Amino acid sequence: MRIAIMGSGGVGGYFGARLAANGEDVTFIARGAHLDALRTQGLVIESGQGNVTLPSVAATDDPAAIGSADLVIVGVKLWDTEAAARAILPLVQNGASVVSFQNGVRKDDILRDIVGPKALLGGVTYIAASIARPGVIRHVGTMQKLVFGEFDGAASTRTQAFLDACLGAGIDAQLSPDIGRATWEKFVFLAGLSGATTAMRSSIGPIRKNPRARAFLLGLMQEVVAVGRASGVALAEDFAEDRLAFCDTLPEQMTSSMHGDLDRGSKLELPFLGGSVVELGARLGVPTPLNRAVEDILALYQGGHDAR
Repeated sequence: MRIAIMGSGGVGGYFGARLAANGEDVTFIARGAHLDALRTQGLVIESGQGNVTLPSVAATDDPAAIGSADLVIVGVKLWDTEAAARAILPLVQNGASVVSFQNGVRKDDILRDIVGPKALLGGVTYIAASIARPGVIRHVGTMQKLVFGEFDGAASTRTQAFLDACLGAGIDAQLSPDIGRATWEKFVFLAGLSGATTAMRSSIGPIRKNPRARAFLLGLMQEVVAVGRASGVALAEDFAEDRLAFCDTLPEQMTSSMHGDLDRGSKLELPFLGGSVVELGARLGVPTPLNRAVEDILALYQGGHDAR
């Protein structure tokens, strides 16, 4: 497949490298020092699933320069979604499909308004990966999963082709007949993990061991389930408890990308995570006091260290 990676950080860099190492035609779209490193020294993945070294990769800061692609994988930070969608329009106009493996439940609405519903697939990822230094992606743990599908649940040649490419590259991938619900299922876990690890400045290990911290994590996820159910999503009433049990299986050192952004003094995706829970809850009449507490605790840091 001809695949363009729009945002070549932890998610895009990791999965793009796996696909490229298996012979797929992958172009990485990046910027700054990371782009410079990709152009001059290639891409390295450090992972418990096996390292990948690509001495040479195709890399650019201009999606239009790629010409055409079968699929564009979007992995930019959520605040860059609209700009990224407009940047990849030349590829979409040349026939590319688009799938976002970003966080949150608002990403696809933003993309759909710009690239159109026909081009868009739904997607969810489970991975802990980030840029360790320019040109190097570090993957923590062994979880590296992609779930994707058509929004109407139908089988399609484009989703099957991407599934075949992922499985061939050793990626844990599966098609979903209900990608909307799968996105919310990820959001329950993600909003809880991001909110707890960032507000508490801790990896998951100490949080799940401390009774009060564990109860706070569970409460965050219970609020997301309540908001999702009120939105018409078919989430089980005890799905938050199921996700807490899932958290018990994770490596102790695992944390969220938002926690990493806080440590680096970077801008936070808070408005699209806990902030979305609070906003939707207010609209639907569902109380979300714990997610609101996370919003308030992190308010000083939302814009990064230069915004305080």
